[in-house]
Amino acid sequence: MSAAVHNQENVAGGAGPSGETASHPTWRFYVTIGLVLTVITAAEVAVFYIPALRGVLVPILLVLSGAKFALVVMFYMHLRFDSPIFSGVFVAPLMLAVLVVVALIVLFHVLPHGMGTVSG
Repeated sequence: MSAAVHNQENVAGGAGPSGETASHPTWRFYVTIGLVLTVITAAEVAVFYIPALRGVLVPILLVLSGAKFALVVMFYMHLRFDSPIFSGVFVAPLMLAVLVVVALIVLFHVLPHGMGTVSG
């Protein structure tokens, strides 16, 4: 049997390049992920209504949203079981968005006001 045919059978059968099979999680695991997503969503709503957390509301919501994004992409979009290049397609823009948001927070809320004004 040629190597190309053997590799095609491994891919179709779910075996990786070294021969081990990558098993997908059971339906119970997906239900557990759904429950975790529900808890994270409830935490996002609760954080919004806690007055003591107003100062750190945006960073908390960003972290919780990032966690939900990662869970959905890894398990419901099955990227955990695909090539790493596909994961990079989702992770790179997420990191870029986080970097932009953090830069804007620093620019408008951390740096002293009036730093960019010219006195004349």
